[in-house]
Order: sequence, then C-alpha cells, then structure tokens
Amino acid sequence: MLTIEWPYLLAMAVLPWLFALFGQKQAPKAQATTALKLQGSHTLLTSAVMEDKPKWQSWLLLLAWGLAVIACSRPQWLGDPVPLERQGRDLMVAADLSGSMQVQDMEFKGQMVDRFSMMQYLLGQFIERREGDRIGLILFADAAYLQAPLTFDRPTVKRYLDESALGLVGQQTAIGDAIALGVKRFAELDNPDKVLILMTDGTNNAGHFKVAEATKLAKQAGVKIYTIGIGAESIQQSGWLGMRTREVNPSKDLNESALKEIAAQTGGHYFRARSGEEMAQIYSRLDQLEPVARDAKMWRPRTELYPWPLAGALGLTLLVLMMARGGRRG
Repeated sequence: MLTIEWPYLLAMAVLPWLFALFGQKQAPKAQATTALKLQGSHTLLTSAVMEDKPKWQSWLLLLAWGLAVIACSRPQWLGDPVPLERQGRDLMVAADLSGSMQVQDMEFKGQMVDRFSMMQYLLGQFIERREGDRIGLILFADAAYLQAPLTFDRPTVKRYLDESALGLVGQQTAIGDAIALGVKRFAELDNPDKVLILMTDGTNNAGHFKVAEATKLAKQAGVKIYTIGIGAESIQQSGWLGMRTREVNPSKDLNESALKEIAAQTGGHYFRARSGEEMAQIYSRLDQLEPVARDAKMWRPRTELYPWPLAGALGLTLLVLMMARGGRRG
C-alpha cells in the first residue's frame, strides 16, 4: 500500500505560483529575463512561470519542482503485516535425576510408575504448551549440568528431556548447584520475566553451593523459583517373603521446609506432587500463574520511495540548465 509520511509538505507545490505573483508585484518583467543566470532559488522558480522562454522548459521546471515536493513528503510502500516473535518468559526447568527418582510410588491413571518417568512425561507436555517462552533444561544429581540453553526451540528441549536417563549425572542431589546454574544462565539475558522450576524428591546433599547461598543469588538476580516436591507420602511395602505388608513413607528424605523457603524468598510457590494426577494439576497451575503471552505485535515492512522522485527532479533540473546554457552559447 502506498502511503505518505509527511503529506502536509505537498502544499509546497504551489510555491512557484506564489513566487511568480510576488515577483510580478515587486519587480518589472524585464528583470525576470535574467532568471536562467541562477542568482537564487527564487529566480529559478519564478522563471518557470514568468519567463518568456520555450514552454517546454517551464513545464519541465514545474515538473521537477513537483517531483522534489513529492520526495520531501517521503512516499513509502507498506508491505503486508508481519507478526513479531512474542516476548514471553525465560523459563528454566531443573529436573532431578538422582537415584531416588526410580522409586515407583507415583499413581497415574490406575498404574504405578516411577517418579522420573512420570515427571518426564508430564513435563514434556508442559514444555510443548509454552509457546512464546524461551525454555532451558538443567539436569542435576551429583552436580548440575546445562542440557539445553534458553531457546524458542521447544521440540528440541523436549527431545533432550526424553533422552535423559537416571544415573546420567550421578546418584546424589545438588539442589544448590542447580539453582546457581540457572541464575548464571539468566544473568546473560535482559528479560525481566525469569522463572526457574525446580523439581526434586530429596534434599541437598551434593554440589558446591548451599541452598541458602544459591537462593540469595536468585533473589538478587530477580529469578522467581517454583519448587515441586515429588513422591508419595505412603505406600504399602511387602515384608519378608511376602508374608505381610507394612506402610512406609517413601518421601522421608524430601526436605519440604527448604523447598518452601526457596519459593518464599524468590516470590515463587511450593507444590507437592504425591501422584501423577497432582503433578498434572501443578503444571496446569503453573500455566495460570505464568500465562503464555498471547498478544502478538504486528510489524509492516516499509520501503522508502523518495529516491525515485528526487532523482527525477534533479535530472530534469540539470537538463533544463544544460539546454539553457547551450542556447546562450548558440
């Protein structure tokens, strides 16, 4: 679509006639015969209307002036609207791969599955829904490792999650290192919406950072942390040779107080996932607390057209001047 940025400048098109009328009142016609001596812009413009010269020269000068006015008004061609990439959140996910994640105490759709498989399945669905966010993946056990940097390529992040396996990075639980690594990756970016989702079934017993130190770093960096404690609170365990069963707490090593403190200090929230159903509800709740950006901004590419009328105006003016000079020599 053709548009003009400064349409009010088109009013300058009448200036030659105004100069001509002014010149008729202020100077005799004899003085106008010196127009082509180029004593000033007023003389050149007046000559196009007042001068006794070949009419084609006057019309060329008027056309040149009209093209110059069009160039000054800045004509543009607007392309079709293009949606811009939506600016969502920077969301880092830290997943526990310690040995205890193999405990089969998560009930989901009538079946008992291990904690890691349940987290892997439901977290993958959560990642797929986060359109517009940059997602990163941290895996931690004895230490924390960046598996996927923050990226809009959600399918790749999900593939890395699907390819992860228990024992890949050890057997212990380095919660402090996972938080510190997430903060470090966020420090390289300027997005104010920085969210870390930390999922674990244990307590910090490995790594270089204490939980309190890492939490302080996250708070200073403006990183909001949502913590999720994974594991059932009670299961029936068979006794020796299956003679009797007893009730045990498979999550006795889960440090809920530390996870609650992490969330409270950083403005996040602590969730408890005792089953697959509860974990699914937690991810739905996170979608509500940190909604995906829906309003896409539009941008229309602009192509400047003023060089064309400007080149035409300069070319016509030079042509008239060259013709006039040649006529005087003749």
